[in-house]
Amino acid sequence: MSDIPTNGYTAPKIRAAAVQLEGVVGRGAENLQRLEKMIVEAAEKGAKLIAMPEFCTSPLPFRPEVHSTVLPRDNNAVDMFQTLAKRYRCHIGGSMLIADKGDIYNRYHFFEPGGQVHTHDKDLPTMWENAFYGPGKDDGAFDTDLGGVGVASCWELIRTQTVRRLLGRVDVAVTGTHWWTLPSNWGDLTDRVFAPLAQYNRYLSENAPAEFARRLGVPVVQASHCGSFRTDFMIVPGIPIAPPYETTFVGGTQIVDAQGRVLAQRRTSEGPGVVVAEIELQAREPQVPLEYRFWIPELPLSLRAYWHQQNACAKLYYRRRGRAAGLAAAQDYGDVLRQKPGLSASSCATELAEHPVTERASNADSKRETAGGK
Repeated sequence: MSDIPTNGYTAPKIRAAAVQLEGVVGRGAENLQRLEKMIVEAAEKGAKLIAMPEFCTSPLPFRPEVHSTVLPRDNNAVDMFQTLAKRYRCHIGGSMLIADKGDIYNRYHFFEPGGQVHTHDKDLPTMWENAFYGPGKDDGAFDTDLGGVGVASCWELIRTQTVRRLLGRVDVAVTGTHWWTLPSNWGDLTDRVFAPLAQYNRYLSENAPAEFARRLGVPVVQASHCGSFRTDFMIVPGIPIAPPYETTFVGGTQIVDAQGRVLAQRRTSEGPGVVVAEIELQAREPQVPLEYRFWIPELPLSLRAYWHQQNACAKLYYRRRGRAAGLAAAQDYGDVLRQKPGLSASSCATELAEHPVTERASNADSKRETAGGK
């Protein structure tokens, strides 16, 4: 990483882009096709650094079809992004669920045009995400031909430990998010009671990239999901009762500079699309000192309670069923590749969609709890 600049120094600049995806749950082929079009659009606009959302191959509600999106470490989605990075001489980053050595991770991949691939496993799953993958341990800082690149996913941006492991090591942060809000289908009373929490959650989602940049001292390129989705909401760990929870993505796709100023943005309410802006690849003195606590913002008690309650429910589900179902899906994907080598990423995903993640993934431990309690 370059030193903090002195007077007279001109930092290198690059055109960056971030894509906002309206994905379809469990439909890997369709999501990959949408991503490919937006990556090409960004590259044709001159972008040399392109961010994709967290869980770029599928949104992640607490639903059984999510298990089918777990991929083996070597897969054709990775091949597709690597090919696009080489073809357009650009750097591309985004995360997906990956099975590796008997566990599942939310693995961020950063692709360089020369063929190098760097990875980071998200440190802590957020709420019901715990049903589908486990925690990672690496720091997410890479030495690349752009200089130091740091990557992070969603709520990693609001934890002080993320800043600590990247501070002084990177020139730019490339991030993705999958940030939802409170339910819209639980009645007027719930809407009124939790309106302040919903407002604060939206504020956090919209300001997380800028606040992260101000503490890290580097530009942040963040990609988001958009649209609405239905999930199931676990109430008590180990009890297969999960009422429907209809929600939307909040926040947005943003490119901010090292001072936290927004250079380009697309709110989730604006739908899918691409934002582009020129950034300086250079760390600067952080604008704000890092807090001495776990969370960067002071989360209200209600949001912390939501975090712990969903974590407890989802972690038990993962131990009982989620890990086995995801590993089975990844095994099925690998079997398809071995039987039909040379399939494109979208074709492989289509093949699996037409022959759903076998009964092993769909019915593993079916006598225990299931996603959605169905």
